[in-house]
Amino acid sequence: YSRAVMEAFVRLHKKGLVYRGYRLVNWCPVSQSAISDEEVKHKEVQGYLWTISYPFKDKNGALEVATTRPETMLGDSAVAVHPQDDRYRKYIGQKIELPLTGRIIPIIGDEFVDPDFGTGCIKVTPAHDPNDFEIGKRHNLDFINIMNPDASLNNDVPEKFKGLTREDAREQVIEDLKNCKLITNEESYTHSVGFSERGNVPIEFYLSEQWYLKMKSLAEPAITAVKDGDIKFHPSYWVKTYDHWIQNIKDWCISRQLWWGHRIPVWYKKGEDSSLQENIHVSVDGPKDPENWEQDKDVLDTWASSWIWPFGVHDWPEDSNDLNSFYPTNALVTGPDIIFFWVARMIMAGIEFMEDIPFKDVYFTSILRDEKGRKLSKSLGNSPDPLDLIEQYGADAVRFSILLISPQGMDVLFSADRMELGRNFMNKLWNAARFVKMNTPSTELLPEMNEIETEFKLPEKWIISRLNNTIMEVNRRINKFQFNEAVKVIYDFTWSDYCDWMIEISKISFYGEDEKRKKCLQAVAVSVLKQILCLLHPFVPFITEELWHQFCNENEGDIILAKWPDYNKNKVDEDAEQTMDLLKEIITSIRSVRNRMGVPPSKKSDLIIRTENGELCEYYKNIIQTLGSINIITMGSSIQKPPHSATIVVRGMEIFVPLEGLIDFDLEKTRLKKRKEELTGHCELALKTINSKSFLEKAPASVVENKKKKLNEMNLELEKLVSNLEMLN
Repeated sequence: YSRAVMEAFVRLHKKGLVYRGYRLVNWCPVSQSAISDEEVKHKEVQGYLWTISYPFKDKNGALEVATTRPETMLGDSAVAVHPQDDRYRKYIGQKIELPLTGRIIPIIGDEFVDPDFGTGCIKVTPAHDPNDFEIGKRHNLDFINIMNPDASLNNDVPEKFKGLTREDAREQVIEDLKNCKLITNEESYTHSVGFSERGNVPIEFYLSEQWYLKMKSLAEPAITAVKDGDIKFHPSYWVKTYDHWIQNIKDWCISRQLWWGHRIPVWYKKGEDSSLQENIHVSVDGPKDPENWEQDKDVLDTWASSWIWPFGVHDWPEDSNDLNSFYPTNALVTGPDIIFFWVARMIMAGIEFMEDIPFKDVYFTSILRDEKGRKLSKSLGNSPDPLDLIEQYGADAVRFSILLISPQGMDVLFSADRMELGRNFMNKLWNAARFVKMNTPSTELLPEMNEIETEFKLPEKWIISRLNNTIMEVNRRINKFQFNEAVKVIYDFTWSDYCDWMIEISKISFYGEDEKRKKCLQAVAVSVLKQILCLLHPFVPFITEELWHQFCNENEGDIILAKWPDYNKNKVDEDAEQTMDLLKEIITSIRSVRNRMGVPPSKKSDLIIRTENGELCEYYKNIIQTLGSINIITMGSSIQKPPHSATIVVRGMEIFVPLEGLIDFDLEKTRLKKRKEELTGHCELALKTINSKSFLEKAPASVVENKKKKLNEMNLELEKLVSNLEMLN
């Protein structure tokens, strides 16, 4: 791989795309290395803005300049004003005596200066500011670098400032300027400061000789590849971010002053002028007489080696079966935080060296952040140890939870508590599988599904229809790289349809006397469970493999070799789903009203249904009785509502649940009234707090939001209490 990196550099150098230049770079004082624009993170910093008086050389007046970095004035080469500014243009060409240094610098006119900003005068420090660098080039100013690589002040400053850190130098400069009565104003000032991602300290703009890569010609085909849809981003909104960066791309500083990395394959002839081309050697293997040459000490930026990854790992530049087989690949899975560092540059490298795009799809994962919104990182110490999470919740539970809570390409506030989602689901799946295993014979003894299809009743038709719709939706979501949505579809089907409904309905036959019916439901329960395990396997490999071996036939082998479930539209039964939805709605309503009225689960109630058409309830009476904890069901079109009954209306059917003998009415009324009074008081107090101007101004946004959420929950409970009291009365 290292030879491939060197080969890429050499080829680009031969094309004239790699060059060495003495320019301003982003400099990290901690690593003492150049860093790229993408490695600079801007933060809002509370500092000061000082206005400094710069006296004319003849002592007859002064110009005022505002700055947040007074220590850099020691490297000033000029004071600039706008050439059309009536206040100052008469001074253009005159001289300033730079305070604290005694150096004489010119007053120049440059259109970069904004007359309406600050005093309309700016200090020009070409060696320490990118805008000043350009002004310096236009006016042939001195480029005075006043800093050492660690950002301490060097020998190009007055004696008393030499060796001071930039922070200490700032304090000393301010003190000396105040003593000279040259500070005319000092005010608090919040401004954006670039910090090094490596060292987490403010960067310096630093004059340094570095290696650069011309990017414009490399970027153009990469723009086209994404614009024309040859490469698709998932989610697609990242295209805008990619396009904005690549349309405004600058030459890439590819050299770094680090101890590790791929050393730049350039040699300089010892004792000779290294600015002359004949004294420079560029190759992969180096010069034949290495004793007469000295290799460049810099190394390549890590991204200048990893950008060839899609083909560099496959023996490039040599031709190989691997390279022909695996380039281009199908999809890249990565984080959106390195869309510039890596994704864009791999596209450029692929087109440049392979004349083809490296991949067709790019899937951007979510970025996990802590509850304060900070990216999880070792340096912040806010990242949980995955091994601890696995120990507490299980590997599959952690994988599943993170997938479930991570919408495509969006940041996620991570909390270890959210791993309980996965753990609860794994427990649900395990217990369902254990129940099926305990109530079914060996898989070999069960009938094949195609042998018993004609015997299917509503529950079997419904669950198989729901399974096929689930398979279709999972495939659709996976094909669109919406993995969290795919996981949610499987979760909902497994937890609700299979465990909460199908298993519960199956218990009626599992514990019944009809052997033929029992065999049918056993076969369906096992078949559907096996397909659930297949759908889940890519996301939770361990538990699915373990459960698979409890149900697979001897000739089926490991689950990873099993066939992915097929969607069969002929198995989709809309009538069965609609009928089952109605049945579920009836049972859920019965359970809900019993729960609201405090009826113990162990007590069975009667059920009276007033309807013109009761065939459905009559036909599936057994299911309603078992799952709704119902004793006797009475139906008719002219039945009267019994006294002390809870009423439910489901699609035109009036359903009454007599409560006489199931609860103590007086006791329940007293309890509900007491709770209503408590809640009313809490709601009034919470509303008063939320409407308080003082609370809204002083409380953190999260506290205000939590208070509103709590009030909403209490109001919902209050509505239910009032409804229940009306029912009891």
